[in-house]
Amino acid sequence: MAKFFNTAGPCRPEKHYMLSPLDRIPKIMQVIEDENYFVLHAPRQTGKTTTFLALAQELTQQGKYAAVLLSVEVGSAFTDDIGAAEQAILASFHTMAETWLPSELWPPSWPDTKPGGAIQAALSAWSKTCPRPLVLFIDEIDSLQNQVLLSVLRQLRNGYNTRPKAFPQSVALIGM
Repeated sequence: MAKFFNTAGPCRPEKHYMLSPLDRIPKIMQVIEDENYFVLHAPRQTGKTTTFLALAQELTQQGKYAAVLLSVEVGSAFTDDIGAAEQAILASFHTMAETWLPSELWPPSWPDTKPGGAIQAALSAWSKTCPRPLVLFIDEIDSLQNQVLLSVLRQLRNGYNTRPKAFPQSVALIGM
């Protein structure tokens, strides 16, 4: 194994510190507090996922929100099968919530509903049982296509009027 040296001695990995997402996106707190939905789009490899993962962790640690980064990319394999896409997406949502949130903020078992309404029903059930307002950052929204994309967007729109009591307080759609 090779060793690398400089004039000061052996090279050591430098520590990298990430700028707080609240500093990177200074107006984001107002958007969330105002119970808004929003879209963030940027090219690949610009730090969208990393920033929103860190933001979700920071918001949750502050104790006011249950914030989590979720991905809908698993639903992209089911271009026109809404039911299969919803089941894959909701399984992913559950896994991410259990990975990143304290257990008291986890979603309940998802309700059994017909295709085309499963995401809205699940997010409504979670919002009703969660002791904090939900803030969801939904990544890879642009990976969905056709009827699956339309269904997901319609369900998010349908839940909008019931927030924050029966739907997430704030939702961000993240993609290219």
